[in-house]
Amino acid sequence: MKSSDCDILIVPGHTNSGADHWQSRWERQLSTARRIEQENWDAPARNDWIERIARDVKRAKQPVVLVGHSLGVVAIAHAAPLLPKGKVQGAFLVGLPDVERPDFIPAIDRAFAPISRDPLPFPSVLVASRTDPHCDYDKAEDVAYSWGSAIVDAGDAGHINTDSGHGPWPEGLMRFAGFLKQL
Repeated sequence: MKSSDCDILIVPGHTNSGADHWQSRWERQLSTARRIEQENWDAPARNDWIERIARDVKRAKQPVVLVGHSLGVVAIAHAAPLLPKGKVQGAFLVGLPDVERPDFIPAIDRAFAPISRDPLPFPSVLVASRTDPHCDYDKAEDVAYSWGSAIVDAGDAGHINTDSGHGPWPEGLMRFAGFLKQL
């Protein structure tokens, strides 16, 4: 599949993805990419977020490929059972946060936990870092296996966001292009 053959729906995490974040850059670079806007980026509510994802997937004109980062990854997993069967062709997931930690960000709705462990009904890949402050690699790997996702070890990459030096993230874009080719 080529990027022009699908609607690429960008699903950022808590506080959204700023202008220099790789998701925002991809949104500007890829002609069929657009962001799923949330009403409240600073105090995310689980049901609101998954309803927005489901709504935007249903409205898409072409097959959908989801691109999630951080809390957007968890929201995609929770939204998966609500998505029209066969509409989502794949999900490229990056930087799973461990929302099950008792000390996780207080502004985030605790209903995001537990992380859904149901297999995702579409092909997916989870890119995880060995030094992500929001999730241990072993936890990300375990969740990926339960979802049926391919796991990609990003090594020492922090949370794979602007703060960890992943603004442009050309390696991620190449991986994403490879993922699309497999769909």
